[in-house]
Amino acid sequence: MNRSDFDLGQQNQSTDSKIVASLERIAQAFRVLLWNESKTNGLSPIQMQVLIFLLHHGEEMRKVSYLASEFNMTKATISDTVKALEQKGLISKEYDQYDTRSYCIHLSAAGKAIAGRTALFTKELKAPIELLDADDKENLLLSLIGIIRHLNKTGIITIQRMCFTCSHYRPGPGGNGHFCQLINQSLAPTELRVDCPEHLPM
Repeated sequence: MNRSDFDLGQQNQSTDSKIVASLERIAQAFRVLLWNESKTNGLSPIQMQVLIFLLHHGEEMRKVSYLASEFNMTKATISDTVKALEQKGLISKEYDQYDTRSYCIHLSAAGKAIAGRTALFTKELKAPIELLDADDKENLLLSLIGIIRHLNKTGIITIQRMCFTCSHYRPGPGGNGHFCQLINQSLAPTELRVDCPEHLPM
């Protein structure tokens, strides 16, 4: 019989369950940091996440349908978020000249300022990672990418723009290592990307 990873009897006997519980704690810390930063700026967490996303991604991704998939939310929820950000003067809409129902979202100057400032909310999560040695960082990155890849394959996480889900990616010679056909060179584990602007879905 399967036992919950939060069952302490199970957890204390299983390294796997301890790792799952640890990831849950980290996810909780992420939510707390995001919420605290949101309150400081008078925004909801999703409003802040959308602003940060718009700051760092291209026009083809700045549409309601893409944002809904990116954040695993309904189009209606994202539309409400965009409407609220527009009312706050943080974004503007550029309508498609051939389809007035479709529009691209742009940050205003105020939106860019807030997004740039709030995007640093993860610094306390990054601080202990910076103290790890290079090998530990490499192993941690590969492990996390493997978990994300599995969650993507099972449909829990929809959009992914990392190397392992890209048409340009190939295993290195003999199945070892990593190779990018776009730039025609091998990649060190630390060069693998979690969010690549040149990502081409398989």
